[in-house]
Amino acid sequence: MTANRDLMAQARESLRGKWGLAIGTIVVAQIILIGAQFVPYIGRIGFYVIAGPMDVGLCIFALALSRNQNPQLPQIFEGFQKFGVALGAYLLMVLFVFLWLLLLIIPGIIAAYAYSQTFYLIAEDANIGSLEAIRKSKEMMRGNKWKLLCLNLRFIGWTLLCMLTLGIGFLWLAPYMIISFAKFYDDLEHSAVMPEAEPATVEPAAQA
Repeated sequence: MTANRDLMAQARESLRGKWGLAIGTIVVAQIILIGAQFVPYIGRIGFYVIAGPMDVGLCIFALALSRNQNPQLPQIFEGFQKFGVALGAYLLMVLFVFLWLLLLIIPGIIAAYAYSQTFYLIAEDANIGSLEAIRKSKEMMRGNKWKLLCLNLRFIGWTLLCMLTLGIGFLWLAPYMIISFAKFYDDLEHSAVMPEAEPATVEPAAQA
């Protein structure tokens, strides 16, 4: 698999000339998610209803930008075309992580990392179901949770620097992280489809 520092370098390369688009798209998505919580008579429920589809839409946008496939802001709304699956996956993930957290913090964190590829899978597969996406994410992340944790840890220094800018730096950090995670997903997918090397065979010695 590709080293995390290389995934981050690839993310910066993909963002070259597209920082404005990435920042604007993420800001619009966050405004919608935050605004949903203040809708009269709905409140917090509105956030839970749209969070899944919006996350899928952000994954669609991030993958398009990461792969240099003409990313566009309206892609963040394409998750609503898979509304039922996205909503179901989001609610199930919240439930599963909550149940694991009832045991201990660490199992809850491990579960969150195991489910981390769910929305990418929904974004990519029009026929996948909520539980199937979660199950496949768990399979993809088997043996890769530590690598994703290390990728997250690489952004701690940047996060501290952003705090010193009164939060303004997060406008650039957010797309940097999101595209790096999209690169991580693509790397997992690529590794999963790579054929295993055929074991070397030794010809038996010729009999006398």
